[in-house]
Amino acid sequence: MAGKPKLHYTKGRGKMESIRWLLAAAGVEFEEDFIETKEDLEKLRNDGSLMFQQVPMVEIDGMKMVQTRAILNYIAAKHNLYGKDLKERAWIDMYVEGTTDLMGMIMLLPFQTAEVKEKNLALIIERAKTRYFPVYEKALKDHGHDYLVGNKLSWADIHLLEAILMAEECQADILSAFPLLQAFKGRISNIPTIKKFLQPGSQRKPPADEKFIARVRAIFNF
Repeated sequence: MAGKPKLHYTKGRGKMESIRWLLAAAGVEFEEDFIETKEDLEKLRNDGSLMFQQVPMVEIDGMKMVQTRAILNYIAAKHNLYGKDLKERAWIDMYVEGTTDLMGMIMLLPFQTAEVKEKNLALIIERAKTRYFPVYEKALKDHGHDYLVGNKLSWADIHLLEAILMAEECQADILSAFPLLQAFKGRISNIPTIKKFLQPGSQRKPPADEKFIARVRAIFNF
């Protein structure tokens, strides 16, 4: 039996958080080896573990996988969360790319100056309400199913729930005009593996605080 996947990243969300979400939703237990210092990162680089000298890196099935999208694709396909055919996979990819764009904007906020942060927070809320969430609301309305693609749980649903919760940290009532997304959030949050991940004490990471931001700046020199 293969060992548990091992995740190499800082002790925070960043690009690894969606990988944690996907593994947890699939019911896969995983271990984490946290990068706490610049030396920890250099050790991984020097021992040849990082193909492009970057993290996230996940040890899984005998591989040292890098590049977030490649890791997510692999986990989704392995655990039957990537659609039944190429068309469903294409829809999942489109939905995931949209939520990735939104989450990327949110992820950068803590590292910005107060003035830039205020401006970008307003932009994130506006984009979420006018560009991203209307797409998912319409999809759920048009096909009348509980899930985004193929009437079956997929990576797209897991990613969207993650994005919704991140957006609600920006504005608590951001879903007020999206009743189907509110219902979707409730349904997906109550899937047993996801419900477990959302409980206190899980491997889900909190929003970045000042201490974490300082550590990341020191590790990655920015």
